[in-house]
Amino acid sequence: MSEADSQLKNRVRAFWQANPCGTKFTDAAPGTRLFYERVEEHRYAKEWHIPVAADFASARGKQVLEIGCGLGTDGAQFARAGADYTGVDLTSAAVDLARRRFELFDLEGNFRTSDAENLDFPDASFDLVYSHGVLHHTPDTARAVHEIHRVLRPGGQAIVMLYHRNSYNYRVNIRLLRRVGAHLLRSEAGLRLTHRLTGEPVENLREHARNLKQDAGSYLAADEFLNQHTDGAGNPLARVYSEREARGLFKDFAEVRTAVYFLNKRWLPIIGSVLPRSIESRLAARWGWHLWIYARKEK
Repeated sequence: MSEADSQLKNRVRAFWQANPCGTKFTDAAPGTRLFYERVEEHRYAKEWHIPVAADFASARGKQVLEIGCGLGTDGAQFARAGADYTGVDLTSAAVDLARRRFELFDLEGNFRTSDAENLDFPDASFDLVYSHGVLHHTPDTARAVHEIHRVLRPGGQAIVMLYHRNSYNYRVNIRLLRRVGAHLLRSEAGLRLTHRLTGEPVENLREHARNLKQDAGSYLAADEFLNQHTDGAGNPLARVYSEREARGLFKDFAEVRTAVYFLNKRWLPIIGSVLPRSIESRLAARWGWHLWIYARKEK
């Protein structure tokens, strides 16, 4: 790993250590039953496609590895379905919270801190490797995919979600609407207007405004703007992938198919709040933000 990538990974680790994924969706005290229940309720209400896309029930009796276990929300579904579950994360904060979740809800699972690019498991250890919204945050995504291939058993399956380049969120929301809206953050009145229009918390907008004021050129650069507008201000790394690019990442697998999900209705001005789920689902299949890759290792 280059020195630059090493420094970048340290920044990624520090960001997610301070901001474990999912904690912002509830005010309940972290580590309590109510905390985990509310996080789970929010996740599957907003991203209702996940149980279908991940097909937790099919993991019964399989040895499952989740890369980027977060708070253990999806991991709990695998464990409840009867999988032999192992969760890893780059941060101790996530591992501690996920382990606590399993303890509170009397679930069986194994947890450890581990780097997606250097998994500390022997070859051919798992039947299924699952990773939702994680590998686009590591400097060498291709190496992480290689590691998935290595630890899978022959005939094993990888299920991975990456951010979708050809999505409404990237092509319209981030590259156009948010870029125009960023200029409103230069004034308090503009910041308040942005809050009313988008529902984005004022404190989040203030952090964006501070970053913009400190170095507008860097903040508005295409790659950095993407980083800042995926998982919160201060996020040091995020990438997007087309279906073609995703298939290239998984070129060593024998079978690869993709599916697209998740059109966050909050990003659709005016019509989003009244859009029926049936129409939302059809739009998401083309313009969704989540690109799911299903790849099977050769037998």
